[in-house]
Amino acid sequence: MTRAFNTRIVFRTMGALLLIEAVFMGLATLVSWLNNDYDDGTFLVSSVLTLIAGLIGLGIGHDAPRQVGEREGYVIVALVWVIFSVFGMLPYYLSGQIPTITDAWFETMSGFTTTGATILTDIERLTHGALFWRSLTQWLGGLGIIVLSIAILPMFGLGGMQLYAAEVTGLQYEKLSPRIADTAKHLWITYIILTLAETGLLYMEGMTLFDAVNHAFTTVATGGFSTKNLSIAYYTNPAIHYTVALFIILSSINFGLLILFFRGRPQRLLHDEETHWFLGAAALVTIVLTIGLTVQRVLALPDINTIAVMKCVEPSLREGLFTTVATMTSTGFGLADYMKWAPFLWTVVFFLMFTGGSSGSTAGGVKWIRIAIFAKSGLAEFQRRIHPNAIVPVKINHQPITQQTTNNVMAFMLFYVMILVASTLVFSALGVDFMESIGVAVSCMGNIGPALGQYGPAGTFAAFPLAGKWVMTIVMLIGRLEIFTILLLFTKALWKK
Repeated sequence: MTRAFNTRIVFRTMGALLLIEAVFMGLATLVSWLNNDYDDGTFLVSSVLTLIAGLIGLGIGHDAPRQVGEREGYVIVALVWVIFSVFGMLPYYLSGQIPTITDAWFETMSGFTTTGATILTDIERLTHGALFWRSLTQWLGGLGIIVLSIAILPMFGLGGMQLYAAEVTGLQYEKLSPRIADTAKHLWITYIILTLAETGLLYMEGMTLFDAVNHAFTTVATGGFSTKNLSIAYYTNPAIHYTVALFIILSSINFGLLILFFRGRPQRLLHDEETHWFLGAAALVTIVLTIGLTVQRVLALPDINTIAVMKCVEPSLREGLFTTVATMTSTGFGLADYMKWAPFLWTVVFFLMFTGGSSGSTAGGVKWIRIAIFAKSGLAEFQRRIHPNAIVPVKINHQPITQQTTNNVMAFMLFYVMILVASTLVFSALGVDFMESIGVAVSCMGNIGPALGQYGPAGTFAAFPLAGKWVMTIVMLIGRLEIFTILLLFTKALWKK
């Protein structure tokens, strides 16, 4: 027997979440007023409309039960990104700063999913309020709108375990406290501390306070929106580049392990195999790009001598490190236009787009725990072919993983590739070059932002086909929710008791 789907709990939860969005939109309204932006009060109007919609949702679901069920949890988690983007696009559209619904929707969905792709050709023409809201959408979407709300939902008489289970992506997450709301609070406190720390450092290194806050928002969210047309390349101080790279790395490590590290239990992080894979891959690719960029620079010198060669090393290291961590963690900030590099180097960057950060972090892409299991399973199968009677377990952190976990990873990889192929075909059918089509597909699925060709770090998606922009936002959402949350909504098993 199938339990009836509880629509009222969905309305009540979405109403509570919209109230949260209205509050943060109110912060953007305040920033707009403090900077004397001339947006005709559109931020205030948008905030009020969002507030009214939230109150209506709470009213419809006022007598809903306290606990969110599994089916309702998956629906809410998938729906929240859509509803938040519908209301989140209002300030852009009503103010005329992004005059079309398609582009306003695209920019907002790209923000909340922390993809970082943009249709804006002149970012700096936006008002302070719009720039702040643009960065804030990524900050809210970074650790997860749901994880934030879990700390607040009890105020509305709602429980959040099913939402947390549906929202936290990857194969594992750290439950830091018996109560799920306390776990969410610990995660958000860490998130806020990282944001404040980076803001302070960037301000001391020469950014204005406004720019420091905005870039801290989008760094710890591994989102990549900037207040400048040139992104991070606008700033010439190398200290800023290294600081942003450092916080990208910190934000791409499992937050639960970071919390345990600062609680005096560093061994959990230091001995974590996924972290080793992530940092090891980042170091390896950084070395490859640094060597390649150094050679490229040296060959372009009119006079090759020791001093000139040494001067080529540091900027090559900085660009190689920054591009590596920004790409593999789905942050998408631009320090250099990798499409101007030698083909081998930007091809390395392209393959890096197929990876991600650690599970339980703000990074997108294919988490390294999945890559590790996929690689070890393949090696184990090869060893079994050589030694048919041997028992070759696949282990992570010295613990054997179950066959169900392996099957989960294999299914994830299969669906990931299928969606990449399907979206590449759609973009190609719309007239986009094949190389650019596959680059855009990989970028959207990994929530990276920059792609290949004219859609690389120096370009925008302003001229991308209109239908393609809508498809891109769908792929962004699927990538942000790591496929299964979306696919489960279309299975019969989820809807059975």
